[in-house]
Amino acid sequence: MKKLKKLGGSDNLSDYDTALMTDMDSSEYANIIGPDVKEKGSLTEPRAFNMMFKTYVGATATEDDVAYLRPETAQGIFLNYRNVLSSSRVKPPFGIAQIGKAFRNEVTPRNFIYRSREFEQMEMEWFCPPDEAKQWQDFWLQERHNWWKSVGLTDTNMILRPHEKDELSHYAKEGYGTTDIEYRFPFTWPGYGELEGVAHRCAYDLTQHQEHSGTKMEYVDPQAPDDRYIPHVIEPAAGLTRGVLAILAEAYTVDESRPSKMFMKFTPRMAPVKAAILPLVAKDGMPEVAQKLYMQLRKKYVTEIDVKQNIGKRYARHDEIGTPYCLTMDTQTLEDQTVTVRHRDTMEQERIALDQVDAFLAEKLMA
Repeated sequence: MKKLKKLGGSDNLSDYDTALMTDMDSSEYANIIGPDVKEKGSLTEPRAFNMMFKTYVGATATEDDVAYLRPETAQGIFLNYRNVLSSSRVKPPFGIAQIGKAFRNEVTPRNFIYRSREFEQMEMEWFCPPDEAKQWQDFWLQERHNWWKSVGLTDTNMILRPHEKDELSHYAKEGYGTTDIEYRFPFTWPGYGELEGVAHRCAYDLTQHQEHSGTKMEYVDPQAPDDRYIPHVIEPAAGLTRGVLAILAEAYTVDESRPSKMFMKFTPRMAPVKAAILPLVAKDGMPEVAQKLYMQLRKKYVTEIDVKQNIGKRYARHDEIGTPYCLTMDTQTLEDQTVTVRHRDTMEQERIALDQVDAFLAEKLMA
């Protein structure tokens, strides 16, 4: 092969697959052995393909009614930029954020929900004066990195990786480029896979919309009418589906000392179930106390009440789903109105007053 070129990504798990661009003639392909086969001749000649999903609009649609599902959510924001600017009476810098489905006709969907043809994406377009673009890109890169840590990811498994010059998107070539927040997934170990990109899109999108729609996209400062410019855009764009997978991967913790042999170490406020209420036995008034506490807590937190099987198996079940706190009612509860709190991560137990459970959870879940 004479040439190998990477299209639009940082590694073999980037948003677009590697394409082979060669100038060899077709006869040479007969001698190539593909990476997943043992015989020659498994590779076809390179060919162009469209990663956008093609569809037809209307019950009696023809080729004149072709449409494509969106491969990103960003362009809807650019279309609404002028409306937001005028109706909300904002001035740069300001941002418009959204979350929604995007579709890419991936050649090789793989690795659970990391790469799929339909996925959830969350993006923000931050409109700012051109001379402030660098400082805002640095700001949002740090803020997004901090946000991923706030939902449970650690610096041990995250890196910030600036794009190389040969992988920059067309809109970033004249600006400050793109820096990816990458996560070390189990299937990329010891390497990393893209989680989010923070890009400087320059004024490319608004300029294109202005050119093709004829609508002025300039911002004019009402206090200084001569100060007019097309804003530059900083775009944090994250795969929400990938984020869910990263949080699951981070939380999975092996512990051979437990009956479950593992537990999900979610940061408490990200745990699907915040607390489990477990009467030690299904008699002697314990279920009634448990039910009363459950009805109180479920108004604020995702809470479960579980009365079946022995207490050890119930602890194991909640370790497996990552419940951070188990609240157990026993004979002492009936005597002094206290409950045992079992901490998921350490398995340590402490007694707290029944009427302090709400405040206890509020403090722990917001930490």
